[in-house]
Amino acid sequence: MTTHAYPAALAVAPRLAAYFSRYQPAPGAAAIETLVDAAFWASLRREEGVTPQISLAYAAPEHTTQPLLFAAALPVEPSALSKLAPAVERPGIHLGVWPAEEGPHAGELRVWGTTRHLPAHCFVIEVVTSGLLVIKQRTELMGKFVNVAVLEGDQVKFVDERSAQVPDCPGMLQSLLGLDRRMPGRGLPGQSGADSINVLVQLAASMRGHGRGGALLVTPAKSNDWMESIVFPAPYALDPPFTGLSALIRRNGDADDLKHAVEGVAGLTAVDGAMVMNDAYDVLAFGVKITRRKGSQTVERISLTEPIEGSVPTIVSPAQLGGTRHLSAAQFVHDQPDAIALVASQDGHFTIFKWSGREEMVHAHRVEVLLL
Repeated sequence: MTTHAYPAALAVAPRLAAYFSRYQPAPGAAAIETLVDAAFWASLRREEGVTPQISLAYAAPEHTTQPLLFAAALPVEPSALSKLAPAVERPGIHLGVWPAEEGPHAGELRVWGTTRHLPAHCFVIEVVTSGLLVIKQRTELMGKFVNVAVLEGDQVKFVDERSAQVPDCPGMLQSLLGLDRRMPGRGLPGQSGADSINVLVQLAASMRGHGRGGALLVTPAKSNDWMESIVFPAPYALDPPFTGLSALIRRNGDADDLKHAVEGVAGLTAVDGAMVMNDAYDVLAFGVKITRRKGSQTVERISLTEPIEGSVPTIVSPAQLGGTRHLSAAQFVHDQPDAIALVASQDGHFTIFKWSGREEMVHAHRVEVLLL
């Protein structure tokens, strides 16, 4: 057991061990405590002035594909992890950790090398920034991970899958919770509903990643009603619509090409105003100003939920969520109930706005804990 004494490591280890015990390979509570403790203290170090960004995966080399193996395995210690960080900070690279099977360190957790390919249900702990750790699980879908818990200093947040049971839950939220396989097929030609909605997840992550804040309005492809909620002339209306992303999705393009296309489209949300895209992923305009639809009432109350344990649904004013972006997004969805709005704040918060017919109001889903 580790002796560095990060209190949250001891607190979360038994529960995480119970969660992952349903799958193999599964770390025990002692292994999880060691990994969380080492990752936390590594996150507080600096390597040439830079905060380490690392991902630790509990898997043996034989559980992975084409692993990069060290001649001598390294200890799971903050100093060793922080020194390795510059080599493994690129997305998709994980440090493999497994108990040594022989030698003077037999039974101890050791870092055996790196890998890009992990087994399904693998335990992963990611250092996001100083003091901020995310416990993830590799799903059965290639390359997809779902968040299980978030640790920030002395705060621990466990993701609550039951949040998918809220009225009129967005498919995007179900995808973030790893419930893709239960979703009906509503994707583009050649795609499942899960695959299609996962593109929205990638767009959301990229929007949050550029750090400038932004808003994305997703409207029905067969309707132009959204124009009634936009100030015209729009400075960056597109004619014809940009179909680069939608064409790539339809032909099941290369994953790297899709990533670049997503980043290019998401970058448009950094411009002041909102980006408009239909649900076929054609970009219609960006930098647009939202206005209240003629004859519509001003939104004063919305329902707010967050997919973490202990969170209680509340009724709030849109102004309590943030600034102009949140107010205008809530108004847009109120006036265009067949649309959804995604809003990224500069401080990292991320909100999905969707009309709930059962609640008869706009529902705001705060999901940044799922996008870390």
